[in-house]
Amino acid sequence: MKLRTALVAAALVLPMTAPAAGKNAAKPPVTEKKEVVDTYHGTEVKDPYQWLEDSADPKVKQWNDAQNQYTRALLDKLPGREAIRQRVTELLTWKSPAYYKLVEAGGTLVAMKSQPPRQQPFLVVLGSVDDTSTERVLVDPMVVDPSGKTTIDFYELTRDGKKIAISMSKGGTESGDVTVHDVATGKPLSNEVVPRVNGGTAGGGLAWNADGTGFFYTRYPRGEERPAEDRDFYQQVYFHKLGTPTEQDTYELGKDFPRIAMTELETSPDGKYTTAQVANGDGGEYMLYLHGPDGKWTQVTKFADKIIGSHFGHDGALYLLSRQDAPLGKVLRLPLATPTLDKATVIVPEGKASIQGVFPTKTRLYVSEQLGGPSQVRMVDPQGKELGVLPTPPVSSVGGLVRAGNGDDILFSNVSFVQPQAWYRYSAQDGKVTKTALARTSPLDVSDVEVLRVEATSKDGTKVPLTILRKKGTKLNGNNPALLTGYGGFNISISPGFNALAGLWLEQGGVFAVANLRGGSEFGEKWHAEGSLTKKQNVFDDFYACAKLLVDQKYTRPSKLAIQGGSNGGLLMGAVVTQHPEMYGAVVARVGLYDMLRSERTSNGQFNVTEYGSVKDPEQFKALLGYSPLHNVKDGAKYPSILFTSGANDPRVDPFHSRKMVGRLQTANASKNPIVLRADAETGHGSGTPLSARIEEEVDVYSFVFNQLGMKYLPPAKKVAAPPTK
Repeated sequence: MKLRTALVAAALVLPMTAPAAGKNAAKPPVTEKKEVVDTYHGTEVKDPYQWLEDSADPKVKQWNDAQNQYTRALLDKLPGREAIRQRVTELLTWKSPAYYKLVEAGGTLVAMKSQPPRQQPFLVVLGSVDDTSTERVLVDPMVVDPSGKTTIDFYELTRDGKKIAISMSKGGTESGDVTVHDVATGKPLSNEVVPRVNGGTAGGGLAWNADGTGFFYTRYPRGEERPAEDRDFYQQVYFHKLGTPTEQDTYELGKDFPRIAMTELETSPDGKYTTAQVANGDGGEYMLYLHGPDGKWTQVTKFADKIIGSHFGHDGALYLLSRQDAPLGKVLRLPLATPTLDKATVIVPEGKASIQGVFPTKTRLYVSEQLGGPSQVRMVDPQGKELGVLPTPPVSSVGGLVRAGNGDDILFSNVSFVQPQAWYRYSAQDGKVTKTALARTSPLDVSDVEVLRVEATSKDGTKVPLTILRKKGTKLNGNNPALLTGYGGFNISISPGFNALAGLWLEQGGVFAVANLRGGSEFGEKWHAEGSLTKKQNVFDDFYACAKLLVDQKYTRPSKLAIQGGSNGGLLMGAVVTQHPEMYGAVVARVGLYDMLRSERTSNGQFNVTEYGSVKDPEQFKALLGYSPLHNVKDGAKYPSILFTSGANDPRVDPFHSRKMVGRLQTANASKNPIVLRADAETGHGSGTPLSARIEEEVDVYSFVFNQLGMKYLPPAKKVAAPPTK
């Protein structure tokens, strides 16, 4: 569940390919039961929907098509749908461009650019961050593949900025091949294709050597090197020399790594050193290896050392983020001349905020910190002396740090719930922050929206941060529709972000809320650990406490409360709706996990074991069974309206989870509320979804939620003037 998108709570999938909607689809298709009993540690568990796991089975395909037909028959006739379509389209095709993933090397600055109505983001070279007319397109996936189904996974510049390696994948598979392009012309180098460097299970990456004649890269098993069931595992590091066949690439590292290893690579500013940071699945354990001028790899840290991040400095040192005896993190300096952990010294000790990363420049360190959701960047000199905090608005997210020149000046991104993303330049000499031309404008007026930070009290007394967005003057009478989202897992923080569709919700008089649950990294490793493995139930208790606060303080009432989440947030939706079905009026569960006993049988599910636990462990099995959504559906219970989404090419969450959960809920549900599946035949977990497809999904989602909560869509009386076209 390696998440590379900014908004993990809303994974996106393509429109369904299904038979035309029938007129008599008032009831969902009947789901056959085939009794199967699995035994875990002496406990028998019935699994009558196990037959739905095989995506290739014609009967499963038939069932899937019937569900899609039932779903379309319901969604396509919802009142207000076309008006909602018009507004969603206006918001998501807003022509103000977004820039992200800025990378600088050798004086060359590149970035991804999203420019609606283009279907996919594309890669540009930025001549100046103050004048977008100087930019030029480097690689456009729509030129590579006019169907709009190809996307860029990642890219790396050579040290001199003259060549760039780019991974591209198709159809949401995240299975990316790397090509090398000349930066001056954008043209690919002939015969330079390295297959499947990136994947949806262990991710992928590469690091160039000093002179740009080759690169280290992550390599999955090829051909018959391993059995078919092992080809998403055993990722290793190889070296590719430009101008040679990839079959001649040399093995570097990884034969003794865990089966579920995931590796990130980085080259030092002088090109003499390379690091390989190796994760043990998704649970937050890392090893660090260093490749030096002697051509050898040396292990610097082990899993037990709790070094969770590293970054090369410009002073012959490696800066390490450690959580050893420091749950909130501390920063160590390790001289490359003596690269053993006992030679590391503490530069930034543990403080009150959770340290997320460190970005060294010529004479200072920029330290990224989490503040329970919002973030900040603190500055220190190489000895750890405090130099202040980067000036940014409160309740905002700051990140994406990139060098601006050879000194200590940087570019950084900042965004809040009410201010779209923009890039800024920070001058270290005078402490001034200047907004660049890389700034989005808002497609709607949010001047009357206020942002409140409150705390809900969870079952065990833990205070859980909750951000509430509402229009000024909103009456707390329990009659407002409210939309609550969360995630709570994999050490991922949910930070402030500008969401145009949240603005649509607020336009209609709704309340929008974001919960910062345990399982994330908002308050360091302790916060993460208290929401993982056998303590995962805390996450669901936290979310319920946030929902209860919205009801108790009369922001809304249960019949007016909608919730949504994706991926691990989809699991969250499944768990909270089975534990407290009376609390919610509508649920949107996107590409989620629901059968927690059989999840680890899937490829990516095995990477998730370090986060969720395994049925092979008696205590972990007990915890998994205790909250597994599929196994906690109750016959005869009255469930709210639920919309599930899945993607057939999903490399992270097998779509069988959604099929089994929908079949079980439709059979058990005693209410008249619809439970529907939006099963997509063409994409995966959300990465690379074309813009038109995203619009189609959001039209379905908001039409569904509006209808189930009894909301009548009213077009806004005033609209923002469109930005000038370029």
